[in-house]
Amino acid sequence: MPKSLWLLVIGMMVNVTGASFLWPLNTIFLHEYLGKSLSVAGLVLMLNAGASVIGNLIGGTLFDKLGGYRSILLGIIITLTAVIGMNICHDWPFYVVFLTIIGFGSGIVFPSMYAMAGSVWPEGGRKAFNSVYVAQNIGVAIGAASGGLVASFSFDYIFLANLIMYIVFFLIALIGYRNISVDTVMQTSVLNESKVIKNKSKLTALLLICIAYLLCWVGYVQWQSTIATYTQEINISLKQYSLLWTINGALIVLAQPILSKAIKRFEDNLKLQIMIGTIIFMISFAVASVADEFQWFAIAMIILTIGEMLIWPAVPTIANSLAPKGREGFYQGIVNSTATGGRMIGPFIGGVVVDLFSMQALFLILIGFFLISLGITSQYDRPLKKKSNICFFTINKTQ
Repeated sequence: MPKSLWLLVIGMMVNVTGASFLWPLNTIFLHEYLGKSLSVAGLVLMLNAGASVIGNLIGGTLFDKLGGYRSILLGIIITLTAVIGMNICHDWPFYVVFLTIIGFGSGIVFPSMYAMAGSVWPEGGRKAFNSVYVAQNIGVAIGAASGGLVASFSFDYIFLANLIMYIVFFLIALIGYRNISVDTVMQTSVLNESKVIKNKSKLTALLLICIAYLLCWVGYVQWQSTIATYTQEINISLKQYSLLWTINGALIVLAQPILSKAIKRFEDNLKLQIMIGTIIFMISFAVASVADEFQWFAIAMIILTIGEMLIWPAVPTIANSLAPKGREGFYQGIVNSTATGGRMIGPFIGGVVVDLFSMQALFLILIGFFLISLGITSQYDRPLKKKSNICFFTINKTQ
């Protein structure tokens, strides 16, 4: 990998480590410490994720116009300001305000990081995005494991650890990303090209795969929200719950050599890779629906992680391949805002369903979402095929 990509990978790892001290415990903090219902906790997380969606779209556009360095620094400064405020006061409703601002600032950072990764190593293809993805999960493993341990002493230390990691990330970005050059093309030059119709078909394909991606995230985020509180209700300790995320992150890192060999079979068929990952998600939630001990939740998490490893890096790779020149940041912004959208509505939907019905009802609904996602994924590339057929017919006709 190029040196510049290594800097991005290290920065992403530090960034996510800091965030992972807090995000797995958000619902538990809101429910257990601030005394709010699951529905209210879901609404708070929805505000955080909604702000991230806006940040993703703005961050992607800023990348195309200003470049990655300025966009990332802006996002970090916004996030760091809110984290400082959260350390000063994390009572209700200040916690909600600062968490929402953190979502917005973090949202600006992520599409720029992914777009920069694709730009500095274009010949790497999915390897560039997979490297950033692995870095994220190293951060998840370290942050989640440490967060559960730190929270067992005091939640105040969680906020302090979060602040320290964001300061480190700011310094890495300020010093390390300054000299990373990325070619940017003004959006007007793209819009004036004769390939506008082709770009529309690519954008349609991206939006379809992103809908499927969103449904997968709605299910996945339940592990951070409703399933998190459910484990507490059946007497699984906070340390054990945090260990589930350590298993998740560690497996993603350690299983890379095996996964790389398996993924070679899908090198030219990312659609099949995502569909297999979605089916694995369904199996994971089926296991979780009957789990009543830590060991079964650990098995469900291992299965979930295998599915995640197939789906999560594939979607940004598809976006990068579909993006017209000069619109890479915008396309990555769509992907990141879609994932964030799933994190936005997922906890709220899950909280309402559990409050009104039960966890079992939620598991059934989520499996239904995965089935819908599977169907959409199988058809996402039809606009591209249709466009290819039109072009083929036009060429033959002119001949």
